[in-house]
Amino acid sequence: MLLRGLQPFGRLCRWSSPFLQLLALTAVTFCVLAPLTCHRLLHSYYYLRRWYLSPMSQDFLRQNQEDGLSALRYFERLQQPHNASKLVPGEAHRTSLLITIITVQRRPEFHYVLQVASRFHHLLRQCGAPCRRHQILLCNVEAQPGSHADAQLLAGFFGVTNRYGSRQALEPSLSQFEKEKRDYAYCLEKSLQDYDPEHVLLVEDDAVPEEDIFPVLHHLLQVRFSKPHLRDALYVKLYHPERLQRYLNPEPMRILEWLGVGMLGGSLLGFVYACAAGRPSPSWPVALFFALYSMLLVELVGRHYLLELRRLAPPLYNVVPATECCTPAMLFSAPSARRTLGYLKKLRCRSGFAKDTALYSLLRTKGERAFVVEPNLVRHVGMFSSLRVNVNPKLI
Repeated sequence: MLLRGLQPFGRLCRWSSPFLQLLALTAVTFCVLAPLTCHRLLHSYYYLRRWYLSPMSQDFLRQNQEDGLSALRYFERLQQPHNASKLVPGEAHRTSLLITIITVQRRPEFHYVLQVASRFHHLLRQCGAPCRRHQILLCNVEAQPGSHADAQLLAGFFGVTNRYGSRQALEPSLSQFEKEKRDYAYCLEKSLQDYDPEHVLLVEDDAVPEEDIFPVLHHLLQVRFSKPHLRDALYVKLYHPERLQRYLNPEPMRILEWLGVGMLGGSLLGFVYACAAGRPSPSWPVALFFALYSMLLVELVGRHYLLELRRLAPPLYNVVPATECCTPAMLFSAPSARRTLGYLKKLRCRSGFAKDTALYSLLRTKGERAFVVEPNLVRHVGMFSSLRVNVNPKLI
């Protein structure tokens, strides 16, 4: 009878073991709580792709089309006499930042370039005095520039340069990848020739800027990129695909960040656990457990969501060595832009060696450096590529 009476107490004592407590915490976190809270997060390992990807993609397309119509109405309102004006009139001072939007006609119902241009227009107006020496250039690389209706509309608000026309015809035998590279180089070269800017922000027409793009850029240019090892970079990427931002990717510079997350999370959670258990400090096995726990949790939930916390203030943004993909938004200083043009003229792009790969290859062959800003300063909204046919696009 006495032994039977002590059995519940014995079970309670066994559950008070740190090993069993931490095992239970692991099971509840990774098998119950995380799946329940993260199954709709697009960039999480817990995302239920089979259930949510198709409807989320369709919702995104519908919203994108509505945003395109809103951008069209935005510029139509500006065409009214009391609103009509150029964004940034020419000034005697040298342009500090030229925003060059590269555009080609595609899926006109989405008005991609109008979304990008209206967003920059709005943000520059909000920015005020710090952006008084910023200007916008539209670089139309459509083979028949007159057919690009949205570019024709924007000609009333921004400077426009047409890649093709009566003088320059498209070579029929040119591959799409080489054409894209040459168009890119043309827009960069015209930016330097026509505006003589200190910096060029080369933006593709489906890269919508984030709300804080100008405060962050100003901080980077005035503070971070004043340092010699950053100042001479060949380019700075303002976008990297979210699906490639995980720790378990072939980009070793993130391992140190991941270890830092583990050390910080392990220390904080270890002390919380020690306080809850009535201990003065966590033992090293407990601290190690919580370090691994934190690292695994951040990776499974999604590093992308941790990076979003850096948007609290411009100094919190991260600048790390650039990776290969992709080129929706690229920042060049005037000297680096000239070096890039010289390099690109000697390269020929093809399938498997597009312009982003070509630019990345220069870092190794020419001994150059490039960086990427985290989190992204633009959102890639284009689901229809100008290079590949995609009838039923998906978000990932």
